[in-house]
Amino acid sequence: MKKLFTVLLALVPFTRSIAQQILPPSPLRQVAVAPGISPAETAIAISKSFQGRPYVAHTLDGNETEQLVVNFRAFDCTTFLETTLALSLARHQLLNEQDSVQFDRLFRKNLTRLRYRNGTIDGFASRLHYFSEWLVDNEQKGIVQDVTQKIGGMQVSKPVSYMTKSTWKYPQLSDPSTLQQIALVESAISQQSFWFIPKKRIKEIESSLKEGDIIMLTASRPGLDMKHVGFVVWQNGPNGEKRAHLLHASSHYGEVMISEEPLADYVLWNRQFSGIRVARLKENSPQNLSYKDARRIN
Repeated sequence: MKKLFTVLLALVPFTRSIAQQILPPSPLRQVAVAPGISPAETAIAISKSFQGRPYVAHTLDGNETEQLVVNFRAFDCTTFLETTLALSLARHQLLNEQDSVQFDRLFRKNLTRLRYRNGTIDGFASRLHYFSEWLVDNEQKGIVQDVTQKIGGMQVSKPVSYMTKSTWKYPQLSDPSTLQQIALVESAISQQSFWFIPKKRIKEIESSLKEGDIIMLTASRPGLDMKHVGFVVWQNGPNGEKRAHLLHASSHYGEVMISEEPLADYVLWNRQFSGIRVARLKENSPQNLSYKDARRIN
């Protein structure tokens, strides 16, 4: 029988130091959620508890040196995704559900693994800024699987140069060494082909999407790979038909929310997007399961 976990945007009690990072010193809003059977189900439960939290850009860039930033008060689309996934993975790796110290350690370890190349913080350039690299890196770590080809994607390639051509947006790129490292990343991405689903075909493949799938929205503008990211959630429409929607941190509406329109329409009507890529948390990966879960599967 599943237990209910009272959480502060996660599924176990937090230490005081973590709690102070989640909310200002005011009464803490607690959210009771049931952990899912899979990390993807748990991620959606946690994501929904974040609804209404404000969208704020550049929350990772307030420090002089690159370091792990934990912020549950506000998100951009990427930090929303990474934070939710790190919390879910920590919950499923936890051996003692009452051990808040262990949970804190697992959460931070997972957030670092998700956010940084090879899971190691080594300056601004070690952060996975481009989602093309984020996807490849986290697939190699055994955390996610790119399922775009499997569900009907087409293979394309696209040169990437957004950061090096927009250096005024990234003060860290004033350092020649950092700029060179980012240029090398862009060059590597530009040489790789990838699978994506054009916006006009999303409705055709909608039935292949699963609750908790990671949706990466590809950018229409030249030089940029992906513009936005969120999770699939299935919702009942006005006529009772279930449709896939996007659970995301929206810059347009300024908060974490579920899109009013189905995902296929949301992408089709937005000129910033050319289509989507789809990734899925690997349910049976030892990286994503607790010792008890892994033994039960094996």
